[in-house]
Amino acid sequence: MTQTAGLTRTERVADTDIRFRRRGTGDTALVFVHGFLDDQYVWDGVIDALTVPGFEYVQLDLAGSGDRTESGGPFHLTRFANDVGAVVEALDKPFVLVGQSMGTLVAELVAAGHASRALGLVLLSPVPLAGVGLPVEAAEQFRSLGGDADSQRAVRRQLSVALPEAELDRLVVTGTRIPESVVRDLVGCWNDGDPRGQTPSEYQGPVLVGRGAADGFVTDALVKAHVLSRFRTPESFAVQGAGHWAHVEAPAEVAARIEAFVTGLPAAAGSTPQAPGRGWRDAFASKTDAAFAAAFAEDIVLEASVLAIPVHGRDQVKATMSAASRIYESLEFVRETTEGPRTYLEWEATAFGGHEILGVTVLTKDDADRIAHVAIHHRPLEAALRFSAELGERLAGTVDPGHFYNPH
Repeated sequence: MTQTAGLTRTERVADTDIRFRRRGTGDTALVFVHGFLDDQYVWDGVIDALTVPGFEYVQLDLAGSGDRTESGGPFHLTRFANDVGAVVEALDKPFVLVGQSMGTLVAELVAAGHASRALGLVLLSPVPLAGVGLPVEAAEQFRSLGGDADSQRAVRRQLSVALPEAELDRLVVTGTRIPESVVRDLVGCWNDGDPRGQTPSEYQGPVLVGRGAADGFVTDALVKAHVLSRFRTPESFAVQGAGHWAHVEAPAEVAARIEAFVTGLPAAAGSTPQAPGRGWRDAFASKTDAAFAAAFAEDIVLEASVLAIPVHGRDQVKATMSAASRIYESLEFVRETTEGPRTYLEWEATAFGGHEILGVTVLTKDDADRIAHVAIHHRPLEAALRFSAELGERLAGTVDPGHFYNPH
């Protein structure tokens, strides 16, 4: 559960109807932007599962949705981006934006317009900023959803695979409260998009892109062709057993992905610097590919006494380290020191039924504060050889077996 329970308060942007909820305290804000026919409360499950220290969590309703159904128009992307931009300005601190579906368009525009404080951008079930471009007849089916509870329920069922019944009921009520004229405008937002989506993104910071693996609307092909291609070095993930509302269908997994991403972000200028080894330690605690990827440079190199030859590249290294972290039964980092771009971590671990393994890890960061080189030294030799053989078995079909010790 979140460490911020009981610390929720609501504030208002001066001279507007924009209200936003703040949960917890921290030097950095995670700002959540909801999607089409949803409201701010759609993020509650994810926020309840977050445990990342140093962040506060911020939610708001876009104009025309949630508690702002009485807001006057216009209802378009520029209006929504200005509203969310007003919230981040009121927060007056570095932030990470998290958007879902139509909310990803808004989040990207806000991040681009407030780049000096935008530490990162998380896009879940992302609609291309250039718009989906459905034909008139297909788009009209969505425009006619306003006030139609049965049709909204059918669409949500069709595009999800694990939406809890209680959440489905709540979201249908939320969606049917949105005026029919507003629904039509909202469809125009995500179907027509913004002209800036035709070119590389104006936001140049770290980006994490995720989707439900069973999402039939925001497909893998759509994301690769029209979302990932617009960012410099985006990270991506898919949530198995989830559809378009992965943050409701699998909130704990989505929270873990967000947490891994934000803990690996470079510290904001003027904020308290992150300990150099923190992203690495947090990744071992999470034991997920995404957690390691969040800290790695694209061209990272991994050397280790349990490897016959180095492993190259983010995808191969993150798979190797994620598998390695799951072999340990316990692991404690006991000492840390930093000199220039290098951080030295001494650790003590157990594996294979309590056998002790000791080691030192050397992390070297690049100019972008990402880990570009890792050297891991294991001892004793017998444990290192056994570890290498086990790692090779777990990574069979993923990493070339020539990297590992084969006792046969």
